[in-house]
Amino acid sequence: MNRKMPIDIDGYIARHSKEDQRLLRQMRATIGKAAPEAIEKISYGIPTFYLNGNLVHFAAFRNHIGFYPTSSGIAAFKGQLGPYKSSKGAVQFPKDEPLPLALVTRIVKFRVKEIRDK
Repeated sequence: MNRKMPIDIDGYIARHSKEDQRLLRQMRATIGKAAPEAIEKISYGIPTFYLNGNLVHFAAFRNHIGFYPTSSGIAAFKGQLGPYKSSKGAVQFPKDEPLPLALVTRIVKFRVKEIRDK
């Protein structure tokens, strides 16, 4: 993997393995569909969707895809995130399992509503 900071999400995805690229593209498409008005950017060195603030982030790691919907996104879906390793603001989706894209969609839509209701 190239360690140079990517300037956009395409650059971030391109620096990963073919399998990681497939998973990252799935995450990107799912998030983009759930939040079509969000802007794509790189923040903290990882892909970010921005909507009046950071909406969600995602990233590839050695054994998992990280998803960062903030602490409120994790708390609101804690019961559904049970099978996955998570912390206050992040969840890890193992690469050797299908990504829970329907769950990602629900979390992103929750975050969009949360931001709009502020």
